[in-house]
Amino acid sequence: MPRPPRRLVVFLTLALVTTPGCFVRRRAVPTALTGQTRPLLTATKDELVQRVNGISEPIQDFSMKVDLSPSILNPAKGSATDYATVSAYVLFRKPADIRILGQDPVIATTIFDMVSTGNEFRVSIPRKKRFIIGSNDAPETSENKLENLRPAAILTALLIQPLDPASNLTVLEDDAERALYILIVVRRQQDQLTLARNVYFDRYTLQVTREKMFDATGRLVSDTKYSDWKTYDRATFPSQIDIQRPKENYEVQLSLVTMKMNSPDVTAEKFALKQPPDTQLQEVK
Repeated sequence: MPRPPRRLVVFLTLALVTTPGCFVRRRAVPTALTGQTRPLLTATKDELVQRVNGISEPIQDFSMKVDLSPSILNPAKGSATDYATVSAYVLFRKPADIRILGQDPVIATTIFDMVSTGNEFRVSIPRKKRFIIGSNDAPETSENKLENLRPAAILTALLIQPLDPASNLTVLEDDAERALYILIVVRRQQDQLTLARNVYFDRYTLQVTREKMFDATGRLVSDTKYSDWKTYDRATFPSQIDIQRPKENYEVQLSLVTMKMNSPDVTAEKFALKQPPDTQLQEVK
């Protein structure tokens, strides 16, 4: 076919650009900034690293009461099974001692009592007369996904750990459309670089809203969301924590009820969990 004259092409182009209505349509594209009038705060990468490093530094120990809501995730079906919320008491003492005691919110009987003091964990389940001992890095073998919940995994999500300058490299992403800073932390082992974690900051407050953690293969291990940060004895702590463990297919939501931080009452004896009589011992290796 013969090509149209150049003048005709120019004329048609101008006609399309200038003709209103049927040829041109504009639409609103919602973003995180839609409807917001507050200015975005700015920070450098080094300042955000300092904020991460300063979160856990003032915390020596704490005792808190939370509402704990567990769920089982089913990625294949894109669904989740929510279980009843229980009252839980959480004790922590540096460097890595944690105890979580869950109670029936109505009759106040113990549903579970779990402790981790370093590499080992212990779990007592009175209703089933079971007592479980194992290593924190032992494989999850129970068909009941909630029985694979480890206290050390909860601790990893509760406390955002400082960055190690000797083994961590950091890159900053400015996601202005979602009003986020994302601090990308890369793990350096000899000549190998792997993704270690991503820390998300709200650009309106510069508070941490989320942390994703990855294993050495780059697989997502935990995805924790934080909100409603409050100050306790010079330290800040979130009132709402949503912990997802994709590898174990469970989720735990914690809503803070009371908090007592840096108290002399949190002693080593509080983390001693002995096997109750008339319970069956199970070792996880």
